[in-house]
Amino acid sequence: MLTRGDDYPIHQTPEPIAYAGSDRNFYDRYFFNAYSPDGRDFVAVAFGVYPALNVADAHVSVIRGGTQHCLHASRVLGLERMDLTVGPIAIEVLEPLQKLRVAVSGEGLAADLLFEGRAFPIEEPRFVKRNGPRLFMDYTRLTQNVRVSGWIEVDGERQELSGWTGSRDRSWGIRPVGAPDPQPTPGAGIPGFFWQWTPINLQDRSVFFHVNADPDGRPWNTRAVILPDGAGPEGGWHAEAPRMEDVDLIPGTRHARGGTLKIPLAQGEATVRLEPVTTFLMRGIGYGGEWRHGALKGELAVAREDIDLAAADMGAMENLHIQAISRASYEAPGEAPQQGVGVFEQLILGPYRPYGL
Repeated sequence: MLTRGDDYPIHQTPEPIAYAGSDRNFYDRYFFNAYSPDGRDFVAVAFGVYPALNVADAHVSVIRGGTQHCLHASRVLGLERMDLTVGPIAIEVLEPLQKLRVAVSGEGLAADLLFEGRAFPIEEPRFVKRNGPRLFMDYTRLTQNVRVSGWIEVDGERQELSGWTGSRDRSWGIRPVGAPDPQPTPGAGIPGFFWQWTPINLQDRSVFFHVNADPDGRPWNTRAVILPDGAGPEGGWHAEAPRMEDVDLIPGTRHARGGTLKIPLAQGEATVRLEPVTTFLMRGIGYGGEWRHGALKGELAVAREDIDLAAADMGAMENLHIQAISRASYEAPGEAPQQGVGVFEQLILGPYRPYGL
């Protein structure tokens, strides 16, 4: 099955590019977000292909005036992985690892967004997780903080972006996608998933932190990076034992009021305090719900969804996965303090004993 990708020197197996190993849960995804300097306005984009499911989907979600406006699109992939368009949503790679464009036009939502990297992307440690004998996750992700320009339009009201920053990532590998597997796995242990991710934009640098932990709070994948603007592939400070402290959950939810990130440095410890301003529901870009990633919707399906954030039940299962757009303050020994904005992504499923869950 030859496709356009086969004319590029990017093969990793003896198979044509259309085939991605043997796991039905293989995926290849783009993610983007951007926020205003005060953290009140926000946009996020997700775009994924699922070669073994023969599906591609894309989502755009904009917060404006207390409402999360979502555009969902899904189509049959047709085995062609080089076509970065799903209905009204398209991605254009202008300069690999540095400059990408997202264009949107449909169902009352429109945008033309340019994402330009502040430094070379970081490669996060490979995520490998088994539930008993079954492979649950095995993927790689690059993450890059960006400056964002362009415009967003919601129902005819256009907003020009000024001073916006954000993050983008590319991940590929294996994670649950499409219809869930109904058969349980004996010996898988207590089900649980704990995740925090905090890409932060400061004046002249980026801060990255993530942690996956088991129900007892033991990290199985974590790291923090401090990356100056313009840094290359080997740049920045990489810390293997960061920690998130002072997390107080909002009653009735699994979302934090804030947190304090501690990053070990050669000269002591950096402190980043996070103060959430706006809550973004990740289901608006396909992380769960009716428009979950990889779901088969037919030849082409497009839909609009508007979520009243003030009325949403933040304790409901569909709303557990969030990005809290947050003000950030950074302090480190021998350095001038800095202020910035970032996201505090959170997902806690099942028990998590350090938080009394």
